[in-house]
Amino acid sequence: MPDSSPVTAAAAPGATALPVRQQVNRLAWPAMAEMLLMTLTHMVDMIMVGQLGPAAIAAVGLSTQPMFLLLGLFQALASGGTALVARAVGAGDDRLANAIARQAAVATLLFGLLVGAAGWALSPAVPRLMGAELAVQGPAADYFRIIMLSMPIVTLTFVLGAVLRGSGDTRTPMQVNAAANLVNVAGNYVLIFGHLGFPALGVTGAALATAGARGLAGLLLLAWLLSGRRRIHLSLRESYRPQRELLRRILRVGVPAALEQLVMRAGQVVFIRLVAGLGTAVLAAHQIALSVEWLAFMPSLGFGMAAATLVGQGIGASRPEWSEKAAYETRRIGILVLTAIGIGLLFFGEAIVRLYTKDPEVVAMGAQALRIMAVTQPFMAVNFIMAGALRGAGDTRWPLLTTATGIWGVRVLLGYLLAVLAGLGLAGAWMAMAADHMVRATLLTLRFRAGRWKRLSI
Repeated sequence: MPDSSPVTAAAAPGATALPVRQQVNRLAWPAMAEMLLMTLTHMVDMIMVGQLGPAAIAAVGLSTQPMFLLLGLFQALASGGTALVARAVGAGDDRLANAIARQAAVATLLFGLLVGAAGWALSPAVPRLMGAELAVQGPAADYFRIIMLSMPIVTLTFVLGAVLRGSGDTRTPMQVNAAANLVNVAGNYVLIFGHLGFPALGVTGAALATAGARGLAGLLLLAWLLSGRRRIHLSLRESYRPQRELLRRILRVGVPAALEQLVMRAGQVVFIRLVAGLGTAVLAAHQIALSVEWLAFMPSLGFGMAAATLVGQGIGASRPEWSEKAAYETRRIGILVLTAIGIGLLFFGEAIVRLYTKDPEVVAMGAQALRIMAVTQPFMAVNFIMAGALRGAGDTRWPLLTTATGIWGVRVLLGYLLAVLAGLGLAGAWMAMAADHMVRATLLTLRFRAGRWKRLSI
């Protein structure tokens, strides 16, 4: 295994003179906290809506997957912006980094308006296409329609947060999401159940609270960026006209990343369509287990973001060896953290599921799914971190190919074989998900070790 011993970050301009391990911790833990907070928004919705019954849980869960599919369209701007900003910061070129941020912001806002309008128009058809039973279709359509109203500001927050992380600032997005989560919990309390004089709106109330919280997050992030107090900032005195060359560079790196997200999200939509065909109780258990799994893999995503930033900054400073050491150190810490989470899921999975519902059938199936996923947590860490390292270097095509192989060749195909043909139900579906993470972790590790990412020009 390559050496992962600490090396001073002074080798990479734009980084502080700290050992790699401290650099990883400085970037990864705020990014991990941000991802956890974003997931908590959905998790709190599921827990609070879960008190209304399995149909309500299914409605919120079914609406979330198509929203993530649409959000994947913006991964081109997020991944491209992260990689280019990281290289610019590594090279000490803040002017270029801020120009990239402006281009990404304008493109995201315009595209977000189009996607949000299309999602609003198609909202009645989404639950039917997802295979929802009749009782779930109405609430799911209402939830999705309201969430689409927040799509322009959600996507802007998503992309600008990625740009900030590329510069090494993971604290600002974390702080923004902390505030948004407090608003979401308060909004759920008054709008789902009808407290403090508000009407009890059920699933619709959860959607309104989530959309409002996300809108607040976007406004806070814009206010911070416009204040000029961050290394990466937006200024109304600068030009926001499209710059073809910058946009071309962003998209050249980002389009494969966006395709990767679309391939993954489309596979997940097909996969959840497969699970929905097993019945509402199975679907409710699946959605609960997914909600818990999202909370569990957020640390992996946070460490993956740190790896992307450190690898990009090291390459920008013409120190690919430093980037390699940073990636392996990030992987080592990530495996330790995810292993600990896996142990927690193994022993406390059933208790966590009971936070969502008291239905004994749903609890039993959800707990079984979490036990299956518990043993794959280290592979999940390797999957996300190695993919992040490759994206930070600009190698976004290999994660695309790996995701296509894992999602469609393993998760969907094997899931159908085990869950439907073999009659294993939800347990079979989650066995396929576990196999997917193992396959992708192996392929991404082999690609990173080959070292071709060190010579990429973007």
